[in-house]
Amino acid sequence: MLTTGKLVRDRIPQIIRADGVEPEVYVAEPAEYRERLRAKLAEEVAEYMEADETDAPEELADVLEVAFALAADLGVDPAQLEKIRASKAEQRGGFSERIVWTGNR
Repeated sequence: MLTTGKLVRDRIPQIIRADGVEPEVYVAEPAEYRERLRAKLAEEVAEYMEADETDAPEELADVLEVAFALAADLGVDPAQLEKIRASKAEQRGGFSERIVWTGNR
């Protein structure tokens, strides 16, 4: 379990330095990186869930950024991820029709 620090975007240390402060950072090893990405996804999804309609698109973009990083960690680039998504949509559909399943008879 991760107890200290949090995964931040790549330019955050630069931004902190520009404010005249020296950040304390390190580069995570691959296993820690994966764990921190998963935690970041949960964090970003929670922020999206709490966002109003004005902030929701920005929070959703953060979710996508983490999803792309998770895919890259698995060796899947954004184009491949989109192909997987499109294939699933072709086979099983998307969510645009707003169908809610309540069980079987």
